[in-house]
Amino acid sequence: MISSTDLEDGEAMSIDAVMPRTMTYEDLELRARALAGSGKRSILGIAGAPGAGKSTLAERLVASLGPGVAVLVSMDGFHYANRVLEDLGRCSRKGAIDTFDDGGYSALLERLHTQTGDSEPYIYAPEFRRELEEPIGSAIPVHYDVPLVVTEGNYLLQPTGHWPRARSVMEDTWYLAPPEEVRHQQLIKRHELFGKTHDEARAWARGTDEVNERLIAQSAKNAHLVVRLDSTTG
Repeated sequence: MISSTDLEDGEAMSIDAVMPRTMTYEDLELRARALAGSGKRSILGIAGAPGAGKSTLAERLVASLGPGVAVLVSMDGFHYANRVLEDLGRCSRKGAIDTFDDGGYSALLERLHTQTGDSEPYIYAPEFRRELEEPIGSAIPVHYDVPLVVTEGNYLLQPTGHWPRARSVMEDTWYLAPPEEVRHQQLIKRHELFGKTHDEARAWARGTDEVNERLIAQSAKNAHLVVRLDSTTG
């Protein structure tokens, strides 16, 4: 695993104990490129609360590194289908930790970590389609010789369920910690973009998302790097 300059004696940081490190996008891209150039398949995990900018950062990194170097496999592809959420009575809490197939996600990352041309030339990962609000299976092909898999999601650093299995195959983990007012603004805009009214977006951000955020923030201590992107650059 990459040893961060943020760590002391191999210990992961706590967001409560240490202020997030302000870094530029270019700093993070260099760190990702180092993983991609390690000579083996590496998995980079990006975690954070809803609206932290995980998807935006992950997509930008993969685009910058290029399709032969990096591929994005999101945790959101393991949302339970809406029909399953209805059966479980969890539709009103969609996005909570118990609305994801953590076992399936962990199993996929384990396969990706050990993937070879002889074993599995291609592995097909699911993706979440916002316009449908549903996961779509086998939508993302991952070729064995792509050196870096970037994965992102709210719960990558959680200590419960199958999440530690997933984290055990990640060479590097980042926790994004933007200022709270920025995160809330981004979150409301995202909900509006996908069909909610402004009032509905605010209510969801202050309700379901806020409950999830408190749980997610407690897991920041399990990250190798707690980072705040420098908004004045890139």
